[in-house]
Amino acid sequence: MTAPSNVTIRLAMITDLPAILALYAETGLDDGIPLPLAAAEDMFHRFECYPFYKLWVADTDRVIVGTYALLVMDNIAHEAKPLAVIEQVAVSTRSQGMGVGTRMMHHAREVAAAKGCYKLMLSSNVKRTKAHDFYDKLGFTRHGYSFLVEFDGADADEQR
Repeated sequence: MTAPSNVTIRLAMITDLPAILALYAETGLDDGIPLPLAAAEDMFHRFECYPFYKLWVADTDRVIVGTYALLVMDNIAHEAKPLAVIEQVAVSTRSQGMGVGTRMMHHAREVAAAKGCYKLMLSSNVKRTKAHDFYDKLGFTRHGYSFLVEFDGADADEQR
């Protein structure tokens, strides 16, 4: 299915954060427990310290129906071409299956290509089989393994 023609992908503004946090809760991101608004606002400002870490929204008639983050990182390997990582993908349950996610992922590809990235990657929880099928259909390939070390809150705070 294709996204409604009135869906616009744009950079998120700090005033979008309540809607973004509501999307995270609705879709179960972070077990449905998003950051408090003040903490999210602080993090939003921290994004500005990165050369290219952007939060995007899918907006339809001034209603946020989707969001994703894109981090473009410089790289010494691969002829010094940067790489891009997609994170925090969420589409409202009422807009799923309508092409909003497809529009967002195409947008991410366009941005990564324009930035000269040699690859665009994301990870998805092994339990999210519908998401895996979605990414397969968009031309993402399953590649390698993902390894993870999780830190509890105290460990993560020490790392900052």
